[in-house]
Amino acid sequence: MPKGARKMKDPEGRMPLTEHLRELRNRLGISVLAILVVTVVAMFFAKDIMDFLSRPVPICSSVNDPDAEAHRCAILSQNGLTAPFATYFRVSLLVGLTAASPVWLYQLWAFIAPGLHRHEKKYSRAVVGVGVPLFVAGACFAYWLLGRAVPVLLSFSAPDAQNYVSMEEVLDLTVRMALAFGLSFELPLLLVMLNFGGILTGRRMLSWWRWMVVGIAVFAAAITPTDLMSMVALQVPLTGLYFIACGVALLNDRRRRRRLVEEEEQLGDDEASSLDLTPSTVEPAERVSSSALDDGAGGRFDDIT
Repeated sequence: MPKGARKMKDPEGRMPLTEHLRELRNRLGISVLAILVVTVVAMFFAKDIMDFLSRPVPICSSVNDPDAEAHRCAILSQNGLTAPFATYFRVSLLVGLTAASPVWLYQLWAFIAPGLHRHEKKYSRAVVGVGVPLFVAGACFAYWLLGRAVPVLLSFSAPDAQNYVSMEEVLDLTVRMALAFGLSFELPLLLVMLNFGGILTGRRMLSWWRWMVVGIAVFAAAITPTDLMSMVALQVPLTGLYFIACGVALLNDRRRRRRLVEEEEQLGDDEASSLDLTPSTVEPAERVSSSALDDGAGGRFDDIT
């Protein structure tokens, strides 16, 4: 190759192993650098971020606060000399991972995309375009729910007890709930993508509705704080999203069947029709009676005839 000539890329994204490793190293470096930059910037606003994340917990002004005696609030604490700095850094790193997600998600996409087919690239763009709003909606819903669930939990305190809640516990609960709710809101997207990929049919998905409702209820009870309202508040939107996914899958199946019919009508006499690879339920084989094997003259058909 002449010096200075630009190397042509393989249209199918094929490259030697060393090139893959070099590209992976470069994209990981860009992702880590973006996370570190955002983390450093977030450290200047860490106190405001900690205040925002701790808002779902009602904080008492002092031990003698009437709300503290009525167990309607808690006293926020940090235990240990290194706990304040550790919490400070953890909050900044969490913001760095979240705020820099467009950069490292793009780097991940750019590393995977050359090996995907055109229709797979289209589906993956749809996953990013729909999955991110669903995750954000789930995280915001978890933050809203915590502000109503925490006072209920504090009301179960012993009569003469004081509620001391550490900042680390508040952050862990907030982040864990946000991640759990955000990921659970991705359920309909997963089902729809399985349908678009030809793995599940809408009718099959809808036939699971009893088990799905029970499973969502068990999941909501396990992941939410120990009160009934929080469980119901998570179960209702998840169940609704599941039925919306079933409706989208049924519409996609109808569109797919209509397209196959149109393609068959446009085929010539010497052209083969496209195969429908959508999985379907196979009915059990019917038992053949002995009378069906009779040739009408009292004889029996052998294997050849």
